Amino acid sequence: MHTTPRPARAPLRWKIAALAAATACLVAAAVGVLVHLWTAHDIRSRAEAQAFNAVYSAMDVYRRTGSLADGAELDPVDLPAALRHPADGERHTAYDGHAAGNSGPSYWAAQRTGGPGSPVLAIQVNLAPQLSDLPRLDAAMAVASLVALAAATPAAVYGAGLLARRLRRVAETAGRISAGDLDARTGPTKGGDEVADIAATVDLMADSLGQRLRSERQFTADVAHELRTPVGGLLAAVDLLPAGETEDLIRARVRDLRGLVEDLLEISRLDAGAEEAARARVPLAAVVREAVLRTGYEAEIAVAAERTVETDPRRLERIVGNLVVNAHRHGAAPVLVTVQDRTVVVRDHGPGFPPDLLRHGPRRFHTGAAERGTGHGLGLTIALGQARLLGAELRFDNAEDGGAVATLRLPG
Repeated sequence: MHTTPRPARAPLRWKIAALAAATACLVAAAVGVLVHLWTAHDIRSRAEAQAFNAVYSAMDVYRRTGSLADGAELDPVDLPAALRHPADGERHTAYDGHAAGNSGPSYWAAQRTGGPGSPVLAIQVNLAPQLSDLPRLDAAMAVASLVALAAATPAAVYGAGLLARRLRRVAETAGRISAGDLDARTGPTKGGDEVADIAATVDLMADSLGQRLRSERQFTADVAHELRTPVGGLLAAVDLLPAGETEDLIRARVRDLRGLVEDLLEISRLDAGAEEAARARVPLAAVVREAVLRTGYEAEIAVAAERTVETDPRRLERIVGNLVVNAHRHGAAPVLVTVQDRTVVVRDHGPGFPPDLLRHGPRRFHTGAAERGTGHGLGLTIALGQARLLGAELRFDNAEDGGAVATLRLPG
């Protein structure tokens, strides 16, 4: 059966780990920025309060003694313009982020010493020593973030690995079910989360599919067994008819009906696992020629090299015969049969296999497309079942220049 290879994908555990690492980096960056801004705001607030209180003390000294306290100045040259001419006698503060010289950012507090026109008493609090600690704080935050990231990433990889293993187990079970192993089950999974729900759903789906398939197989077997006796009676009754065109027509239809019943019985035995291969060393090319001859159809046989293989010749004839009959009934001549090493290729020149058959393989009572002709869809189903019994691979493709190609590869 034709399958499309899956594209390469990055493992889920690394995607989750990368997402966790990126989230940790964003959180660390956000925390670092917030700490930086909060620390800078706190430094400025404390400097403002310090300058405001210092002016109060300096003004008290100036009014009592007429002298200036340490750090106090009257009408300093670099006093911010907002404090040079206060409209009242209250204390005022202003931030100067571009102070002259190397003093750095400062907070000023000022108060007029008397009435209008009197000098302004001012005190400057330099923020440079406190702000110089900010780069060291930022570096410490960066180092702490890297350490946290280094610790968090392995933990994220480990946690993601646990999740990925659980999901992989469910995926493997689903793949086995898709390949036909309806007894595959994921079983109970730890966690009680969405992964456990998916696993339970897959197991429930397998139970439902298994029950339906068993019902279908049982129905097929029952129908085949029930029809076998009346069809045998019909064949006996046909022998009593007088010879003629009517007798020939009825005999052909009864023979077709008998073939259908035999096919159904064969499928039911394959489904039940009641068939066993009787292996023997046989010449592959000779078996293929005999199988083509038994079909009654013409086919060109090309043998690259004579080879002896160990297989069940009766089942091998059945597979090759069904492929040749299918090529003539649903394809178009010429039909070519190529034998090379352990491989047998049957090709026709018709419309090719329908896309549904290439995707899902042959299905009983389903021919796939109107242009492939009519039929019961049992020939390829039987061929595939017999190939699996022999341990062989049966692949269906379409040739690039048109026509269906069935390739049988026998085990070594």
